[in-house]
Amino acid sequence: MTTILCVRKGNEVVMAGDGQATLGETVIFKSKSVKVRRIGNGKIIAGFAGAAADGITLIERLEGKLEKHANQLKRAAVELAKDWRMDKYLRQLQAFMIVADRDTSLVISGTGEVMEPDDGIIGIGSGGNYAMAAAKALYDTDMSPEDIARKAMKIAGDIDVYTNHNVIIEKVD
Repeated sequence: MTTILCVRKGNEVVMAGDGQATLGETVIFKSKSVKVRRIGNGKIIAGFAGAAADGITLIERLEGKLEKHANQLKRAAVELAKDWRMDKYLRQLQAFMIVADRDTSLVISGTGEVMEPDDGIIGIGSGGNYAMAAAKALYDTDMSPEDIARKAMKIAGDIDVYTNHNVIIEKVD
């Protein structure tokens, strides 16, 4: 369980992820898990919620699709979702992903969905709805996307026992 949040506002996009890792009901790491990373020559950020090995596998598969499709994020995401849904091995992977570049933010699931939010805010994981609701409430303020993400992740961490306050933030340049 974890929380990943993506906030797009104006020309900026940030993705935040907490560092907690759990195994069932037990917290394994309080701060060491890295679930948000740069891919696609550093121009795309990706975050995952769910089983760590599954999330990393999906990020690697997405990187392959990005290479094949000249870093076209939407095209690569759709191709990954098709494979994820149809491939016998990939169907077993238990994770969700958020990916973003300077133009697009998407959530990708194993049931074939590739969704782009209308308002530029996406949350996944056990605390995703809490973080997303907080980000939506803060969105119309003068706060930057990074400040919105930090505050929203703090709120999620205060509510969700599977989310901590050790947050990693990546920005799209």
